[in-house]
Amino acid sequence: MRNLTLTSGFLLLEFSQIRELQILHFFVFLGLYLITVIGNLLIIFVIALDHHLHIPMYFFLMNLAISDIGTVSAIGPKSMVSSIMNNSHISYGECVTQVFFFFLFGCSDLILLTIMAHDRYVAICNPLQYEVIMNKGAYIEMITMSWITSILYAVLHTAGTFSITFCSNRVDQFFCEIPQLLKLSCSDLYIVEVGLLAFSCISAFGCFVFIIVTYAWILTGVLKMPSEQGRHKALSTCLPHLLVVSLLMFTGLFAYIRSPSNSSSGMDLVFGVIYAILPPMMNPFIYSMRNKEIQTALRKLLSLKHFCDTVPGYIQKSLGFPRIFLPRS
Repeated sequence: MRNLTLTSGFLLLEFSQIRELQILHFFVFLGLYLITVIGNLLIIFVIALDHHLHIPMYFFLMNLAISDIGTVSAIGPKSMVSSIMNNSHISYGECVTQVFFFFLFGCSDLILLTIMAHDRYVAICNPLQYEVIMNKGAYIEMITMSWITSILYAVLHTAGTFSITFCSNRVDQFFCEIPQLLKLSCSDLYIVEVGLLAFSCISAFGCFVFIIVTYAWILTGVLKMPSEQGRHKALSTCLPHLLVVSLLMFTGLFAYIRSPSNSSSGMDLVFGVIYAILPPMMNPFIYSMRNKEIQTALRKLLSLKHFCDTVPGYIQKSLGFPRIFLPRS
């Protein structure tokens, strides 16, 4: 069967076999995908263009937005094409690619959220040492190591998953999800990947515990602040992060804590959408609603005059901006 899957690929689970509902699924997923991509791109552009946000916390947030775009791009477009074309087939190579990139960006999400918790702890509980501990070299090294670790994890899990022999090519999910692929195994090699997944779940739980403990210390530090304005500012940057962590961890927990063999196909689809699509879509809204610095920078970005005032004059001339927008010499 392995040779057959290499040539014929897999058949993904369809949301519906009714043509009208397939078209509805396409437009719903298209809307969710556009909201996610546009929202995270706004976060990236806001941080890149506003020099007030060129600090470690927002540098990590920008990488988180990149990771969120990658997560939905790994699975969303293929699902939309399958619905509009009424074809649930996915080639073996496409399935391998989905598993690799979904695990890559999912792993990077968790590592970035863990790093961001450490960053907030240092900034709030040890502010005098913040610039020493979180210097430019340190946070660039953290980001680099997070992406390298994510790539290694993705390679490891992709190799472990597709080294097995498959007895079927029908995947009970709308994308190539590792637990659903392992259900198709007819060899004992799947135990290796199960072990890797168990290790990954333990690591993820360790990160979650670290984040919770870190925020308990942060809350203690915030309550000791004499200034009410200082407490409000600290909470406005920490609460969004805690919401994002909770959303990612609990939706992922709902998807993986149950036994796939005991769940219905409909529930597989629901849980897949909840943990794969919902967190990347909600992250920009959570951060923009609670973070006043992001809100201020976003308003500036949407102001044409402010944008033109921040662009050097020679660039404005080359782009053809009216003279009234050129900065005075």
